[in-house]
Order: sequence, then structure tokens, then C-alpha cells
Amino acid sequence: MVLSKDELVGLLTHEVNVLRHLITKIDGDAVNYRPTEKQRSSIELVRYLVLQGPVLTQAIKAGAFDGAAWGAAQAEVDAMDLAGLDAKLAAQPAWFAEHVGAMTDDEMRGVIQLFGPPGPRGLHFVSLVLANYAAYRTQLFCYLKLCGRTELTTSNLWRGMDAPAKA
Repeated sequence: MVLSKDELVGLLTHEVNVLRHLITKIDGDAVNYRPTEKQRSSIELVRYLVLQGPVLTQAIKAGAFDGAAWGAAQAEVDAMDLAGLDAKLAAQPAWFAEHVGAMTDDEMRGVIQLFGPPGPRGLHFVSLVLANYAAYRTQLFCYLKLCGRTELTTSNLWRGMDAPAKA
């Protein structure tokens, strides 16, 4: 694997931290904002992001997607408000360190097939879990901008922090 397990856990932790930062930018009107009728709302995006990392990690570890586990996780997050979702996210870095960190190098190189062609588990972590975080947090960021949060910059999106004040 090109990334070490520690680097992968670090990247997953960073994604969780960026998402937690973006959640602080969602105000009353932005919570239920959806650009079109058939798109997820802001809170639905956050709910998806909260569940996808752990559930897909379990699928990658097992080598098979568990629809029942996804449904149970979806029901749990659907009952949460932003504060509950943020609290669930706060526990995820340690969860990733435990679950990804416990995998052996051979397990990471083991080939599985989930939603596309077969590939090593490590590749699935990057192409599914990390890619989902980056794609859907970018969508959330765009929603926030569309809701009038014009002060948000690429620093908010990529670093998970407000841009430094200009001197």
C-alpha cells in the first residue's frame, strides 16, 4: 500500500475534523437547505458522512457490503440533530485508529470486490471512504456558500479552519 496504516488513519482523522468544522458553519436556514427537490439537504449530507466511514470500513474489512448494517446505521443517524452527529464524529478518529490499525499489511493488500472491480482493501479505503469524505464535504461546503456563507474559503474546506485574519 502506498499509504501506511498510520497515514491512512491520519487522513481519515483529518476528514472527520474538516467535517466537524464545517458543521459549525451550518446555521438555522442551512440545516434543511437542498438545491433541488431530489438532492440531499445539508443535514442529510452530514448524516451520510457520519455513517459512511465506519460502515464502509467494516465492509472493506469483511470484504462484503452489509446492507442491514448500513440500514441500522442510517436509522441511528437519521434520529440525530447536528449536535448528536458532531458527538458521533468526535469518536471516529479513535474508532478508525482501532479498526484500521488492527488490520495487518497482508489484510490491507488482500483483494476484495465491493462496488466495482476487484482491488486491494487499501485501494478501497482510498477510493471509497476518503473519496466520499472529500466529495460530499465539498458538496456541503457549496451548500453553505449558496446559503450566504460567503466568508468561507478554501481554508475551511481543505484545512478545517477559518482563514487567518488579514493584517
